Amino acid sequence: MDDLVIRGGEVLDGSGSAAVGGDVAIRDGRIASISARYSGTARRTIDARGLVVAPGFIDIKTHSDFTLPYAPGAESKVFQGVTTEVIGHCGLSVAPVLPGRARLLQEYLAGFAPWIEIEETTFAGYLDRFPPTAVNTIMQVGHNTLRLMTVGMEDRAPTGDELAAMGRLLEEGLAAGATGLSSGLFTAPGSFARPEELIGLLAAVRRHGGTYATHVRDEAGGVFEAVREAIAAAEAAQVHVQIVHLKLSGTDNWGQAGRLIGEIEAARARGVRVDCDVYPYTFASNPLRNLLPLWAQEGGLGPMLGRLREPEIRRRIAREIEERGLTSFGRVPSWDAVSIGTSRTRSRDAGRSLGELARAAGVAPIDLVCDLLAADEGATYVAVFSIDEADVQALLRSPAAFVGSDGRAVARDSVVGQGRPHPRFYGTFPRVIGRYARDLGLMSLATAVFKMTGGPAAALGLADRGLLREGYRADVTVFDPATIIDRATFEEPHQYPVGISTTIVNGVVVVDGGGHTGARPGRVLRRGPAGIA
Repeated sequence: MDDLVIRGGEVLDGSGSAAVGGDVAIRDGRIASISARYSGTARRTIDARGLVVAPGFIDIKTHSDFTLPYAPGAESKVFQGVTTEVIGHCGLSVAPVLPGRARLLQEYLAGFAPWIEIEETTFAGYLDRFPPTAVNTIMQVGHNTLRLMTVGMEDRAPTGDELAAMGRLLEEGLAAGATGLSSGLFTAPGSFARPEELIGLLAAVRRHGGTYATHVRDEAGGVFEAVREAIAAAEAAQVHVQIVHLKLSGTDNWGQAGRLIGEIEAARARGVRVDCDVYPYTFASNPLRNLLPLWAQEGGLGPMLGRLREPEIRRRIAREIEERGLTSFGRVPSWDAVSIGTSRTRSRDAGRSLGELARAAGVAPIDLVCDLLAADEGATYVAVFSIDEADVQALLRSPAAFVGSDGRAVARDSVVGQGRPHPRFYGTFPRVIGRYARDLGLMSLATAVFKMTGGPAAALGLADRGLLREGYRADVTVFDPATIIDRATFEEPHQYPVGISTTIVNGVVVVDGGGHTGARPGRVLRRGPAGIA
């Protein structure tokens, strides 16, 4: 007897092929059969008439390692149909942590997650102790974390011993099952690394058959050079590279998405294994301190806050931002384009722009920024409105692009649901299907689902997920193609989407009739000789 049969749905298998009517049976956590008409017996039947049955969505770009231990139900993701998340992105992993270095990493990550608690651990220990959650997780070793464990926040090349230590830590993580290396070259300390440092570390990734995911060095005026650097690293190391949350940030760069995708597609045509992911929004979010010039961030939190107390330093930062724009985000019209997401000391101002707050206080915007960073001890998170909608659409259409949220698994009533987070936390996948595929017709429904399932599964090397195939793991999403849509907005982000009735993880129903069952069947998926399983 099977555990469950989903009857009468339009089955999209995740390969990009058109939907076919049929029944999907599940037994012992795997797809037992896919047939035009199921003739067996099952303990439970789900009526999917008028609905689409698809593989569970793979969120290939997230920071849920900051939140899943505090919100293990992963409500904001499973209500979107997400069943697997790739974490440890942008060079930011919460392991490994060497003796005496936990406080340094905790201070560094506070700008992203002020609630986070860091403990000393090996990468293997981190994987072994990761708590049960509602979604599967795939881990990466973060280059910024490796640098913090060895070089710290200094703007210099590592010594031979330090580089060897980074290599050992990376090897240990890869041996434990990490899928690969991630980098965050847009901000300190990753920004202090030169290409040869990354290429050297990627040799270990290649030996383990792993992958490389990079937040490139610049997403604004230097985005073309930054993308070329990522492609060159992939070619030199002979590894697969994923350029995460690809965008053209800053008003000076709008309208160039076609040219940028052209360079990526040209690299793919000559055999480079490169792709990217995109989120369907015109604004980004990041720690406020990352908007400052890199020299202002050097040395870590204490030295940075010390510099920001100096009036001349503040004036210098203001001049540089006026001349060059925000670091990695480019030129925005004014500080009105930057709004508070979360703040330790000004949670009441979540959603208000820094320009508005500066005018209300009668101070220069740079003084408000520096004072806010001091009050929050660097742990202020902001939204930056710096992306053009036409570029978003052009990137989403590209065959090289998958869908990734750059969001986190959160629950509205948990500590990680505080403030005003980016609506991508709650709405990325339904928004692509409902707005961009169905309403705007940018792509077919089958293509949209492929960009969330079969495509990223192949890029990651998942052994038996991402497609609806007999014998594959039973990660399944059932949704109504006529009504699926996001509801989260910048003004009201804590809103779950509609149109997704069922989410199944490893054969266990997590979302049932639109409600959370409380189940936590997710697994930590580790890379081995046969891929990630």
